[in-house]
Amino acid sequence: MDELTSGIVAGNRRALSRAITLVESSRSDHRARAVALLSELPDRKALRIGLSGTPGVGKSTFIEAFGKLLTGQGLKVAVLAVDPSSTRSGGSILGDKTRMELLSRDPNAFIRPSPSQAELGGVARRTREAVRLCEAAGFDIILIETVGVGQSETLVAEMSDLFILLLAPAGGDELQGVKRGIMEIADLILVNKADGDLLLTARRTVADYAGALRLMRKRAYDPPEFPKAVPVSAYTGDGLEKAWENMGYLANWRREHGHFDRRRAEQARHWFLAELRAGLLARLEEPTTRQELHRLGDAVARGEISPGHAASQMLEQLGQG
Repeated sequence: MDELTSGIVAGNRRALSRAITLVESSRSDHRARAVALLSELPDRKALRIGLSGTPGVGKSTFIEAFGKLLTGQGLKVAVLAVDPSSTRSGGSILGDKTRMELLSRDPNAFIRPSPSQAELGGVARRTREAVRLCEAAGFDIILIETVGVGQSETLVAEMSDLFILLLAPAGGDELQGVKRGIMEIADLILVNKADGDLLLTARRTVADYAGALRLMRKRAYDPPEFPKAVPVSAYTGDGLEKAWENMGYLANWRREHGHFDRRRAEQARHWFLAELRAGLLARLEEPTTRQELHRLGDAVARGEISPGHAASQMLEQLGQG
């Protein structure tokens, strides 16, 4: 453990990869080691940027172009890409690193694809701990790419400082932009593929979403001009500098006004409660508990006890355990 900790702090990529594999493991002994490892690491701060968008919008292409822009400025960039897992086989392709061929060879970049393992919200259960490991390894920017499942994909906002929504031209009109869910939590909307024949369409899409954002209730932790919509092209690189300027301005504004640290504190509370709920659910999978669940479930099915009464009995037994 000491060797792994010192390797991460020194920025050793192999040690970082081993540590992420450790925190992603579901084995109880690995889990205990992961918790011990995380408690030993120094508390370093990186800018966490969550990135979401529908499949095919060009997230991987954007991250490669954006990541090269950041590394060109001397920044160290970690990319945590979450791929959807099959509901049938449980496997994932994990092909994002293959798409980011140039960035994967950059010495200032680290790319780690991970399976979602059927977790809802667009991120894997241990992505937040992987973020913590990358921060301890000395990365300046951490990009969290979600699976891209749609409007319910909001969990990434609970582990990032900035949440970026990537959209395609002609992806919807102003009414689509007013829809709640993922639109409400976006800090910056980037309309990708704003080049060639799609340039004018992209500009119209930006105008549509800008109009929709003006109709939404302003948030206390945003300057007056945010959230906003901006056109970008991952293919030509147009608009990437402006997008990065907007991200930097928003992050600095939140730091100066005390919202940045307050948001981090709220996120820590959220993940404490999430871990607690996950731990309680894990107890339901224990052999003795599952036997009692089956017994009570059968009694409910036979009409011998009401569902509410059975649930109360189960909760009482868990509390005594």
